[in-house]
Amino acid sequence: MAKITYIEHSGTEHTIEVKTGQSVMEGAVKHNIPGIDADCGGACACATCHVYVDDAWTDKTGEASVMEQSMLDFANDLQPNSRLSCQIIVKDDLDGLVVRMPADQH
Repeated sequence: MAKITYIEHSGTEHTIEVKTGQSVMEGAVKHNIPGIDADCGGACACATCHVYVDDAWTDKTGEASVMEQSMLDFANDLQPNSRLSCQIIVKDDLDGLVVRMPADQH
């Protein structure tokens, strides 16, 4: 399990425990975190789970795959730390991860 903090664009924080092996998106959907719609259900086909990974965590979450990068082209307000939360798989070393949601997903 890893504790992950999801921060809405408004600044509202939600800290939840997500099981190892689940995606950051799955944790958000299971706990009804606002701002992560996950329209495609985690198939890396919609970009509605776009998040900004806190700078302290970008190395641990890894780089976006080619497929993820192409889907991020459909997201608004891309930043260097933009990721699709469906593509970040929770591992024990992600305990404390912080992600922020962009304004256009609220």
